[in-house]
Amino acid sequence: MTLKERIKNEMMVIKALGVVYGDIGTSPIYTLAVIFLIVPPTVVSIYGILSFVFWALTILVTIQYAWLATSLSAKGEGGTVVLIQMLTPHLKSAKMVSIVSVLGFLGLSLMIGDGVITPAISILSAVEGILLIPQYEELPQIVLLILATLIAFALFVVQKRGVEKVASTFGPIMVIWFLCLGGVGFWYVSQDFSILNAINPMYAINFALANPVITFIILADIILATTGGEALYADMGHLGRLPILKGWVFAFIALILSYYGQGAFLLTHPESVGSPLFEMMREFAPFLYVPFLILTIIATIIASQAMISGIFSVLYQAMTTRIFPHFRVEYTSHELRSQIYVGSINWFLFVCVIIMLFVFKESAKLAAAYGLAVAGAMSITGVLMTMIFAYRREWIKMSFATFSGMVSFVFFLSCLLKIPHGGFWSLLIAAVPLGFIILYTQGQERLYSSFHSVDKENFLQAYNAHYAQESHIEGTALFFARKAENIPAYIPKTMFQNGIIYERNVIVKVKPTNEPLGITNEFKSLAEGLDLLVIHVGYMEVFNMEESLKKQDIHERTIFYGDEEIVSKHFSWKLYALIKDMSPSFVSFYNFPQEKLIGVSRRIEI
Repeated sequence: MTLKERIKNEMMVIKALGVVYGDIGTSPIYTLAVIFLIVPPTVVSIYGILSFVFWALTILVTIQYAWLATSLSAKGEGGTVVLIQMLTPHLKSAKMVSIVSVLGFLGLSLMIGDGVITPAISILSAVEGILLIPQYEELPQIVLLILATLIAFALFVVQKRGVEKVASTFGPIMVIWFLCLGGVGFWYVSQDFSILNAINPMYAINFALANPVITFIILADIILATTGGEALYADMGHLGRLPILKGWVFAFIALILSYYGQGAFLLTHPESVGSPLFEMMREFAPFLYVPFLILTIIATIIASQAMISGIFSVLYQAMTTRIFPHFRVEYTSHELRSQIYVGSINWFLFVCVIIMLFVFKESAKLAAAYGLAVAGAMSITGVLMTMIFAYRREWIKMSFATFSGMVSFVFFLSCLLKIPHGGFWSLLIAAVPLGFIILYTQGQERLYSSFHSVDKENFLQAYNAHYAQESHIEGTALFFARKAENIPAYIPKTMFQNGIIYERNVIVKVKPTNEPLGITNEFKSLAEGLDLLVIHVGYMEVFNMEESLKKQDIHERTIFYGDEEIVSKHFSWKLYALIKDMSPSFVSFYNFPQEKLIGVSRRIEI
């Protein structure tokens, strides 16, 4: 390997620390603080909880994601959608396909439900560190909430401008963050190396046997140490498996040192249960406390940014695979295809974050609602991986996937206790996208079943007759069709009924593929002045439709599309019609110029 290649690989590792590990890297701010609000910090409890944290990170993140999940990829891409696409070809019954699809819908919705709590708890817990600055101890909570709101507002405002330039600084900042966590943690560990004995799982087992009820309750808070672990797999396509795994070795060591350092600090300062991380930082270097607090706030912003970008990406996949309504998408980067902005989603998330801040008011109370969806998503990942390894007859990996999935499910059961304490908020928020998905997919199914399409052969016969007899409008017209075999009714209505035939007419079909990335074009001449273009697009591909058309030497003058006016007597389908009317049309979704678009209206009853 040349020096240049080695430097490039190391830069990818640094980038992975910024893009992937922001969420899990900020967990030490609040995880132990929340746990020791419930459990007194005795020697037995500190050793037992540190053991739980170590093995939660090992089983749920290192084994389930760093080893098992990243070994499953499609062209280097990862994520729940990839697992579903890999599993579906093995499924023989429609019932199993439906079950797996529902699991995918739930995973996507839960990600959004808990996703809005990530910025709220991360930013607020960092801002609360101000209370440890002399003369600011009595700062009113409302001031902290307003400050957290302003930081969140700035974070969501900047989304439209794109984060490509800012993202280049994320990696180095997170390297400094992890070095601070690990370095200070190691200092306190070095004061009493016996704290490392807590790595022994018997401390966790003995604590659980002695305190079974309290153990089951605090599992819902121990899971907070692993939040963000799913990003190892979800972001694999952007960075590659090796940089992510190298980054995890560095992050894992820093995190363990931080948690065990906090444990060592609590052994000698049992009264410091409010915020062990901030308290030990203040004791370690009082003059560096304010710079560390600023670094903490920046790290939480990076963690929040990763979650927002992840939600944009996942929802874009849902739109292109037609399980979610089309929202207007803006492309914020010429270099990174994954950098997109969805305005309506962005401000929905912002409103939800502000609601979370002012409903819970404190990071400790937010933690009481956090983790439910993370545990649920990890359980779903465990189930899907177990099924894939079983179909592939990879029995060793299947065994570990089953074990890690069962552990995830135990954590999920514990998190169900959070529902009456605020966990229902993440479920309520998750219910919004889940409701959209169910209503939209069912509505689309009913809508398409009511379409009247024309057989291609009959259409071509009529087209040839009209094209030969009638005059043509100068230029090229585009028409969009869902299936290449049948012609939507609005096309013959436009051409034959309304007499609108251009010199060149192109029917375009966009077909999502089972591969995550890649664009291929299939071009075919159907008749004189009539062509068919089928664009095969990967379900994770963000692409420019007009560029694809220009590559085929298609310079459209006018774009026709079917515009359905839906009527129904049923409330649910009226709601579907409203969603359909409010969301951009298929052609608007792909950012065609509005002045070129002509919608051909059809009245359809469902």
